[in-house]
Amino acid sequence: MSAEPSPPRTDRVVVESYPTYEGAQRAVDFLADSGFPVERTAIIGSDLRMVETVLGRLTRGRAALAGAGSGAWFGLLVGLLLSLFAAGSHTALVLLLSGIAYGAVFGAVFGFIGHALTGGRRDFTSRSQIVAGRYDVVADAQVAGEAGSAVAELRSRESPEGHRGPGTTPSS
Repeated sequence: MSAEPSPPRTDRVVVESYPTYEGAQRAVDFLADSGFPVERTAIIGSDLRMVETVLGRLTRGRAALAGAGSGAWFGLLVGLLLSLFAAGSHTALVLLLSGIAYGAVFGAVFGFIGHALTGGRRDFTSRSQIVAGRYDVVADAQVAGEAGSAVAELRSRESPEGHRGPGTTPSS
């Protein structure tokens, strides 16, 4: 039988909110280092948005080059698998190099044709990521007070005067 994911808990309390994931991660890491049962916590991202960072212009030449690179890796894999069954080391080397060469050629052709078929509708490369506006560290209601005290200790250690540092906001 496969393990099914447990339903999200609704009896959790927000311990602290952070503007960055790193801040929330640092708080949970501090809880773990303090011996707190971190399996009773979660980091919840809210106000999600997708950010697509444009990396550069995509030409047919660049598409062919990217395809050649991907094809060469695939050819390397096929060459390695076929070389396992080769009779001698010379044959294995020929299979490996042939796999890389054929993979690069076919990858370049498919990359070029694939980009040409888009008709210029997407002439750029990009990277997409999902980013949250706020990250809440939550804990089960039974241990939320203990978690809040530990996070307050972390906050006082990070801020010399005991004031909130720039990475935290008041908890709800």
